[in-house]
Amino acid sequence: MESTKSYFLQSFLIVLLSAIFFLGVKKVLPKRLFSEKPGATKNVLIDSMLIDAFEAEKETSKADIGDTLANQPIVYYETNGVTFPEENYENYKGNQYLIAFYEKLYQLETAQKGNVRIAYFGDSMTDGDMIVQDFRSYFQENFGGSGVGFVAITSESAGSRSSIEHQFSGNWKTQSYLNIKYPRRPFGVNGHVFFANDTAKVEWVKYKAGRFKFTSQLDNPTLFYGSAKNKNGEIRYTIGKDTLHKKLLPNNILNTLTLSKLPLKNLKVDFIKADSIPIYGFNFDDGKGVHVDNFSQRGNSGIPISKFDVATMRAFQEKLDYDLIILHYGTNVLNYGTKDYTWYDKSMTRTVNRLKECFPGVSILIVSTADKSSKYETEMKTDSAVVPLTNAQKRYAVKTKSSYVNLYTLMGGDGSMVKWTEEEPVMANKDYTHFNFRGAKKIAGLLYEQLNDGYKQYKELRKKRKEPEKEKEKSILDTLFQNSEEEENAN
Repeated sequence: MESTKSYFLQSFLIVLLSAIFFLGVKKVLPKRLFSEKPGATKNVLIDSMLIDAFEAEKETSKADIGDTLANQPIVYYETNGVTFPEENYENYKGNQYLIAFYEKLYQLETAQKGNVRIAYFGDSMTDGDMIVQDFRSYFQENFGGSGVGFVAITSESAGSRSSIEHQFSGNWKTQSYLNIKYPRRPFGVNGHVFFANDTAKVEWVKYKAGRFKFTSQLDNPTLFYGSAKNKNGEIRYTIGKDTLHKKLLPNNILNTLTLSKLPLKNLKVDFIKADSIPIYGFNFDDGKGVHVDNFSQRGNSGIPISKFDVATMRAFQEKLDYDLIILHYGTNVLNYGTKDYTWYDKSMTRTVNRLKECFPGVSILIVSTADKSSKYETEMKTDSAVVPLTNAQKRYAVKTKSSYVNLYTLMGGDGSMVKWTEEEPVMANKDYTHFNFRGAKKIAGLLYEQLNDGYKQYKELRKKRKEPEKEKEKSILDTLFQNSEEEENAN
C-alpha cells in the first residue's frame, strides 16, 4: 500500500516538475515552434491561386528591380492639361494616375454634376465593412450621397456588419473566385455568383438599413443577375401591405431589376423557380454624391481578380460606372516564409492589367499591407516580411501606373502594430494583425487624408492649366496677327 502511494506521489511530482519546466523554457524556444497567431478556422479560406503562384515561382531565380526603380525619378506626362511634380521612388504616391478620378470629384464638388463610385477590394482587413464603412462616410460627408452600395446575396461576415443588417437562407449555392477558377457562370464584380437551385425550399435574402448616418435607408434597391435559358424565374417581396411579384428576364449578360423607387427600411426577397439563373446581389444608393462598394473576402490575396471575365465586368461597368478601384491586400501573403515577393509582384501585375482591361480608363489605387507583429524570442516585433511585401506592392503599382498608399508607414512604420495593440486607446486586436473598430476608423481617415491631399493638389494644378478654348482663341489671334505682319511686310 505504501509503495503504491509512493508511486503515485512520484508520478505526480514528475508531471508537475515537467509542466513547470515546459512553461519555463517555452519563452526561449524558437519562435516558430509556438506561434502566437490564431489557428485557421473553417470560415477562413486561402485562395488557390495564391498557392499556385507561390509554388510556381519559389524555385526560380529572381532579380529585384527595386534598386533600379529607386535610382531614377518618376516623371509624369500631362493628362488633361495637368502634370504632377516628379517623385522619387521612396516616397511614391502616383497621384498623376488619379487625375480622371479627381476630375470627377471636382465636377461633383463645383457643379454638382454626376456622381462618383469606388470599388474597394480587400481581404479580412475590410471584413464586415471595417475601414470601408468609415472611408465611405468621410466621402459622403464631404461630397454627398447616401447608401451602402453593392451587397452580395450571402456573406461570411454578414453577422458582424453594422452598415447594413444582412440575413439569408442556408440553401443558396455559392461559387467564389477564391477557390474556383472556372465557375458555371461568370463571377460578378464581387467575385461570387449565387444560384437558387433548391426546388424544395425557396431561397431568400433579407436586408435592413444600417445604423450609420448615410446608410439609414435602402435607396433604390436594385437586383443584379445574369443570363440564363430559364424564363420562369421570379422574385416575391413585400412593401408595406403589398406583396409584389416580378419576373426575372435573364436575356442579357447582366440584367437589373429595381424593386422600389422610394427608399426602404427593410427588404426581404424570395427567389421562386430561379434555378440556373446567376444571381449577383443588390445595390443600394441614392444616385448622387459618392458611393463605395465593399468587396471584401477573407483569405484573399487579390490574385483571383485576374480571372474576371472581361465582357461581364464591362457590363457591370456600364451599370455602375466606377471611377476608382482600390486593391487593399497583403494580410494573407505574409504567411509564406519568404522575404522575396517577386512572385506576388508578377501575379498582381497581371491582376491590375486585367482590371484595366475590364474597366478601361478607371483609376487604380494600391493600398499596401499594414504593419503586422510576430514573436521573436520573447518580444513582439514587426514581422520581417512586412517591408519586403510593401516594396513588392509599390513595384507593381509603379509598373502598372497605379496610385499607391504605404499603409505600413502611414500607421507609424516599424513597431507600430505593437503600439496599436498594447497602448491606450487600443486600436488593434491581440492577433497583432487586425484592427478593432477604433483602429479601422483611424485607418480609414489616413487613407481618405492621403487621397484628399492629392485632390487638393490637383485643384491647384488645375487652376494653372491652359484652358483649351482660350488657347484656341489665342492661336487664332496669333495667326491673324502673323498674317497681318506678313501682308504689311509685303507691301
